[in-house]
Amino acid sequence: MRVVVLGSAAGGGVPQWNSNGEACRRVRAGDPTAQARTQASIAVAGEGPSWTVVNASPDLRQQIERTPELHPKIELRSTPIGAIVLTSGEVDCVAGLLHLRERQPFELMATAGIHHRLDANPIFEVLDRSIVRRRAIRLEEDMALPGGITLRLFSIEGKVPLYLEGRAQAAKDDTVGACLSHHGATLFYIPSCAAMTPGLAARLRGADTVMFDGTFWCDDEMIRQGLGPKTGRRMGHMSLSGTDGTLAAFAELDVRRKILIHINNSNPILIDDSPERTDVLRAGWQVAFDGMRIAV
Repeated sequence: MRVVVLGSAAGGGVPQWNSNGEACRRVRAGDPTAQARTQASIAVAGEGPSWTVVNASPDLRQQIERTPELHPKIELRSTPIGAIVLTSGEVDCVAGLLHLRERQPFELMATAGIHHRLDANPIFEVLDRSIVRRRAIRLEEDMALPGGITLRLFSIEGKVPLYLEGRAQAAKDDTVGACLSHHGATLFYIPSCAAMTPGLAARLRGADTVMFDGTFWCDDEMIRQGLGPKTGRRMGHMSLSGTDGTLAAFAELDVRRKILIHINNSNPILIDDSPERTDVLRAGWQVAFDGMRIAV
């Protein structure tokens, strides 16, 4: 299975348009210890030329243009993107769908709950339903993707999308993880996760590759830096550090390859020479970057 990291940052990217934080300042100054990053998304492929994109980042058009594998190659209008899979209804997972409105066939795959969030907003009707098939996927049900890949979505600890807080109740299929399998190899893509439950730990134990929520280094990161009043857990994300953080949670799971993705511009692991980056590398993690390519 071929995997391309289209974007590796959390919402807003790096640099974020209104952020003067350290990572954003370093990127703008051309400092080689900090890389620019777009908002999180990956593309996966098995056999053949067809690709599946997981989450439609607001930066999707830019990501497609800098990824030759996703360029049109056959007809005057065409795309190797056969499917889009959504793991959340958050803005940074769905806004990129608006870039795909030029009457191009593909399948839009998500849980019924996430489709409900799209259905409630008429702007997404620019994706003509007679051309773009919206397919609802049940949790824990195997679905075939292009290229011989099998997809399974599963519920994880999360929250209702930010724009619906106070107006809608969270459902178990609002935030999901994706397991992508191909010839016995597995890739787990979990860009948002509020807690490591025993069930999730059992699911991930011994996995080939896990791409996991790297949003915040510590739970009160936004508060400490004066960026907002919410904790990471309140925003639906585990922290990397601490006894109940991601590094500790994965220490005994025997995952072959661990990659952090969906990294907020406030997180010091974005800076190559930070102590926090050293800590995640020592714990056996890689930090995803835009354009990263791996084989699973």
